[in-house]
Amino acid sequence: MGVDYRGRFAPSPTGPLHAGSLVAALASWLDARAHQGRWLVRIEDVDTPRCVPGSDRAILEQLAQCGLVPDEPPVYQSQRGTLYQNALDSLTTRGLAYPCACTRQDIARALAASGQARERHGELVYPGTCRGGLHGRTARAWRLDTRADSPVTWHDRRLGPQSQDVVHEVGDFVLKRADGLWAYQLAVVVDDAAQDITDIVRGEDLADNTARQILLQRALGLPLPRYLHTPLVLGANGEKLSKQNGAQALDTARPLALLQQAGAVLGLQADMAAATPQDWLQQAVPLWATRLKISR
Repeated sequence: MGVDYRGRFAPSPTGPLHAGSLVAALASWLDARAHQGRWLVRIEDVDTPRCVPGSDRAILEQLAQCGLVPDEPPVYQSQRGTLYQNALDSLTTRGLAYPCACTRQDIARALAASGQARERHGELVYPGTCRGGLHGRTARAWRLDTRADSPVTWHDRRLGPQSQDVVHEVGDFVLKRADGLWAYQLAVVVDDAAQDITDIVRGEDLADNTARQILLQRALGLPLPRYLHTPLVLGANGEKLSKQNGAQALDTARPLALLQQAGAVLGLQADMAAATPQDWLQQAVPLWATRLKISR
């Protein structure tokens, strides 16, 4: 794929990197280098209430200390609202997106009334209440009509064939939130296309988002990137390591050890003889290529 390959690492600046996020960053960097492509960093700060001031700088410094330096200046989602609005306007004009007046309580009542009181990962499956109009109610959010192209099938480079019936498993999902903020799904799809991203390498916890993003890519007439979802680092409670369950910020005083630990999660040899992070990374690229059967 050569120079046409463009990958990215897209952290949310809600705090410094932890061990789990370093695994995703390393995997995306290795994949870009194994394809002799470019590696970008995008700061996904669209959910501004959750962002911690200064976290973006801390993340970039942690990456650099581990030898992971982007090939282009970082992009910030908080500066790209016009692109997201243009995408929403396009979808709305073509009847693919619509305003929604429902609260969470409204959705729960509608599901209960239909005997479908289902929750998915703590989220209610939206039953399409406002597809036919607001009927005098005030719009709160905007949603994508998912009926045109479901179920969605795709191939994950690590997980293999994947499928999701978005209509029945997710429902018409939010593009712009009731608080006026842009939803993750729309922002990430628009940005990946605007940055010409060809390959998305990220943690397995985000694999569930892929079908929704493919629906949006198709609806907006955008290229479909390839996907690879990496193994997760688990916390002491057996759940994904995260800031919510006590993940500690990376101590980059020993970056080589951090890379070795992250590499072990990815199935790379932890005992490579390396004196510096750069030495380790140089050895890790061909190992990654071999493991993923990438022709260089």
